[in-house]
Amino acid sequence: MAASLSARGTARRRVSVLRRVRSVVRRRILPSSSFHLLSLTVFTVAITLATLSAREWVPVASFSLVLVAGGFLLNLRALLLLYVLVLAGLTYVQSQDPSVNKGLVVVLSSMAVLMWFVARSRARLGLQGTLGDAMLVDLRDRLRMQGEVPVLPAGWQVETVLRSAYGDSFSGDFLVANRSTDGRRLEVALVDVSGKGAAAGTRALMLSGAFGGLLGAMAPHDFLHAANQYLLRQRWDEGFATAVHLDLDFTTGRYRIAGAGHPPAAHFQAGSGRWTLTSGGDGPLLGVMDGVNYPGVVGTLARGDALLLYTDGVVETPGRDLDVGIDRMLGQAERLVKDGFRGGARRIVEGARAGETDDRALVLIWRA
Repeated sequence: MAASLSARGTARRRVSVLRRVRSVVRRRILPSSSFHLLSLTVFTVAITLATLSAREWVPVASFSLVLVAGGFLLNLRALLLLYVLVLAGLTYVQSQDPSVNKGLVVVLSSMAVLMWFVARSRARLGLQGTLGDAMLVDLRDRLRMQGEVPVLPAGWQVETVLRSAYGDSFSGDFLVANRSTDGRRLEVALVDVSGKGAAAGTRALMLSGAFGGLLGAMAPHDFLHAANQYLLRQRWDEGFATAVHLDLDFTTGRYRIAGAGHPPAAHFQAGSGRWTLTSGGDGPLLGVMDGVNYPGVVGTLARGDALLLYTDGVVETPGRDLDVGIDRMLGQAERLVKDGFRGGARRIVEGARAGETDDRALVLIWRA
């Protein structure tokens, strides 16, 4: 028995040591410029030798792989050292085989200059090597997590769908949500930044963090006013945005919806079996005018009711009026009444006429 326990303890210690080693390799060695420089140095030597011994399989142009990889993985000092190594290898190949095409040397030199400018541009932004890419991915994922709707109480359901134009990683549409500390209220803001896809992604990343900080930190009816003031202070040339803000009380079902140049929300009333558009609670675009009000409209979500918030990418149809797209979307929403709301957000977004050409976002909340 004692021997068995001792063996188990030894095995656990070995597993712990292996985990620590993997952690050190993953966090400190693999992302480091020194590790990448060493790897590329070995690769350069291998290409040099292989070019002389097996030219038909490894041409001189293979040095371009080293140059491109170095431009993205190394800092400027390490990249300069790599260029010296590549130059030495290329010089050695030419000394052993004078038939090497001189034009190819010019092409490799041009590629080295190009990758130097790429590396210098990334260095100015503090995005040297793979750490910069990891930082951007981490930032994107954290801000997406911030936009996830909290778990709702029993009897309430929510679905959200966000799709970027052409499948880009960053979208001009974003969502921020907050549930009050007592759990009674939910605030949701769906925002559409001017532009689409990666072009609007940088502004959307910044605004999602700022708007997420505002949400829940002030009275709900002041949110759009504060968001408008924040955008005005940025003084962006194309810094306007549309938004719709929802404040929902789970206890009573009462809600307030306010819009800023945004398409109207849709309310399904189980009693009448119809979808109706909210109206009268809209104000101007965010970031355009100072001293404006966002009055909002109030209503109640009874049992069986649903609310639909969406961006213009869901309803826009090229060459047609926006009202036509809204009518088409409500026609799709009518099918949800018969089939059930679950999975409805995805079905409506996938049926949008704009398709992959525009950012699309939709929030569907219903009360069972």
